Amino acid sequence: MEFNSNKAIYLQICDAICEQILSGGLLPDARIQSVREYGADIGVNPNTVMRSYEKLTNEGIIYNKRGIGYFISPDAREITLHRLRNEFMENELPKIVKRMKLLGIDASVFKEV
Repeated sequence: MEFNSNKAIYLQICDAICEQILSGGLLPDARIQSVREYGADIGVNPNTVMRSYEKLTNEGIIYNKRGIGYFISPDAREITLHRLRNEFMENELPKIVKRMKLLGIDASVFKEV
């Protein structure tokens, strides 16, 4: 996994797991790698992975079965879609709309796509 220096690593790990959920790579109730396994696979300190897992657990995207491991929540896809759509609408879309206005691009071009 290649990391972007502009965003905290634990957040990038969260994003990668969410992308796997949305793409169908991680299905509801599927077990995910342990903190140590995942950390070793991507070359990150297990504490960083643990921070990611805690964030995803708090958001209801994954859950922990004590002594067994972490699993994808049954409604993880819906939670992830909702979160990412909100982030897009708040952070990315305003920049796109502003850029379109500056370039004189009308929204009607999307009808062609």
